[in-house]
Amino acid sequence: MANANIIDVTDSTFQSAVLDSDQPVLVDFWASWCGPCRTLAPAVEEVANEFEGKLKVMKLDVDQNGVTASRFAIRGIPALLLFKDGKEVDRIVGLVPKDTISQTVISQIN
Repeated sequence: MANANIIDVTDSTFQSAVLDSDQPVLVDFWASWCGPCRTLAPAVEEVANEFEGKLKVMKLDVDQNGVTASRFAIRGIPALLLFKDGKEVDRIVGLVPKDTISQTVISQIN
Protein backbone atom coordinates (compact mmCIF):
# COMPACT_ATOMS: atom_id res chain seq x y z
CA MET A 1 0.00 0.00 0.00
CA ALA A 2 1.45 3.32 -1.03
CA ASN A 3 -0.13 5.30 1.80
CA ALA A 4 1.00 4.45 5.34
CA ASN A 5 -2.31 5.82 6.67
CA ILE A 6 -4.37 3.20 4.83
CA ILE A 7 -4.44 -0.42 5.99
CA ASP A 8 -5.64 -3.42 3.99
CA VAL A 9 -8.29 -5.39 5.88
CA THR A 10 -9.60 -8.90 5.15
CA ASP A 11 -12.43 -11.16 6.22
CA SER A 12 -10.17 -12.58 8.94
CA THR A 13 -8.96 -9.22 10.29
CA PHE A 14 -12.18 -7.19 9.95
CA GLN A 15 -13.47 -7.84 13.47
CA SER A 16 -10.27 -6.83 15.25
CA ALA A 17 -9.23 -4.03 12.88
CA VAL A 18 -12.60 -2.38 12.32
CA LEU A 19 -15.32 -3.45 14.72
CA ASP A 20 -13.08 -3.59 17.80
CA SER A 21 -11.31 -0.30 16.99
CA ASP A 22 -11.31 2.43 19.62
CA GLN A 23 -11.32 5.03 16.80
CA PRO A 24 -13.83 5.58 14.00
CA VAL A 25 -12.92 3.56 10.91
CA LEU A 26 -13.63 4.36 7.26
CA VAL A 27 -13.59 1.21 5.12
CA ASP A 28 -13.25 1.51 1.35
CA PHE A 29 -14.90 -1.54 -0.27
CA TRP A 30 -13.30 -1.79 -3.72
CA ALA A 31 -12.03 -4.13 -6.46
CA SER A 32 -9.04 -3.91 -8.78
CA TRP A 33 -11.23 -4.00 -11.92
CA CYS A 34 -13.43 -1.11 -10.73
CA GLY A 35 -12.61 2.13 -12.55
CA PRO A 36 -14.58 4.40 -10.19
CA CYS A 37 -12.78 2.73 -7.25
CA ARG A 38 -9.41 3.70 -8.73
CA THR A 39 -10.69 7.22 -9.41
CA LEU A 40 -11.86 7.56 -5.79
CA ALA A 41 -8.60 6.23 -4.28
CA PRO A 42 -6.72 9.59 -4.20
CA ALA A 43 -9.63 11.23 -2.34
CA VAL A 44 -9.64 8.39 0.20
CA GLU A 45 -5.87 8.85 0.63
CA GLU A 46 -6.33 12.59 1.22
CA VAL A 47 -9.00 11.89 3.86
CA ALA A 48 -6.67 9.35 5.52
CA ASN A 49 -3.94 11.99 5.72
CA GLU A 50 -6.30 14.79 6.78
CA PHE A 51 -7.79 12.85 9.69
CA GLU A 52 -4.64 11.00 10.77
CA GLY A 53 -4.86 10.22 14.48
CA LYS A 54 -8.64 10.73 14.55
CA LEU A 55 -9.76 8.16 11.97
CA LYS A 56 -8.47 4.83 10.73
CA VAL A 57 -8.85 4.25 6.99
CA MET A 58 -8.89 0.73 5.57
CA LYS A 59 -9.45 -0.90 2.20
CA LEU A 60 -11.23 -4.20 1.64
CA ASP A 61 -11.04 -5.95 -1.74
CA VAL A 62 -14.56 -7.33 -2.27
CA ASP A 63 -13.36 -10.02 -4.69
CA GLN A 64 -11.02 -11.54 -2.11
CA ASN A 65 -13.22 -10.91 0.95
CA GLY A 66 -16.74 -11.85 -0.04
CA VAL A 67 -17.85 -12.82 3.46
CA THR A 68 -17.46 -9.28 4.79
CA ALA A 69 -18.83 -7.68 1.61
CA SER A 70 -21.90 -9.89 1.88
CA ARG A 71 -22.26 -9.28 5.62
CA PHE A 72 -22.59 -5.55 4.99
CA ALA A 73 -24.77 -5.97 1.88
CA ILE A 74 -22.31 -4.32 -0.50
CA ARG A 75 -24.28 -4.16 -3.76
CA GLY A 76 -22.19 -1.57 -5.60
CA ILE A 77 -18.65 -0.28 -5.39
CA PRO A 78 -16.95 1.90 -4.53
CA ALA A 79 -18.65 1.88 -1.15
CA LEU A 80 -17.30 3.72 1.86
CA LEU A 81 -18.65 2.55 5.21
CA LEU A 82 -17.96 4.49 8.38
CA PHE A 83 -17.86 2.53 11.62
CA LYS A 84 -17.90 3.89 15.14
CA ASP A 85 -17.97 1.82 18.33
CA GLY A 86 -18.29 -1.35 16.27
CA LYS A 87 -21.35 -0.23 14.31
CA GLU A 88 -21.90 1.14 10.83
CA VAL A 89 -22.90 4.78 11.26
CA ASP A 90 -22.80 6.01 7.67
CA ARG A 91 -22.38 4.78 4.09
CA ILE A 92 -21.40 6.44 0.83
CA VAL A 93 -21.89 4.49 -2.40
CA GLY A 94 -20.44 5.56 -5.72
CA LEU A 95 -17.92 8.08 -6.90
CA VAL A 96 -18.18 11.23 -4.79
CA PRO A 97 -16.01 14.33 -4.23
CA LYS A 98 -13.50 14.34 -1.38
CA ASP A 99 -15.54 17.03 0.40
CA THR A 100 -18.50 14.64 0.65
CA ILE A 101 -16.29 12.05 2.35
CA SER A 102 -14.73 14.66 4.66
CA GLN A 103 -18.12 16.03 5.72
CA THR A 104 -19.40 12.53 6.47
CA VAL A 105 -16.32 11.83 8.59
CA ILE A 106 -16.51 15.18 10.40
CA SER A 107 -20.15 14.57 11.31
CA GLN A 108 -19.17 11.37 13.11
CA ILE A 109 -15.86 12.20 14.78
CA ASN A 110 -16.86 15.50 16.37
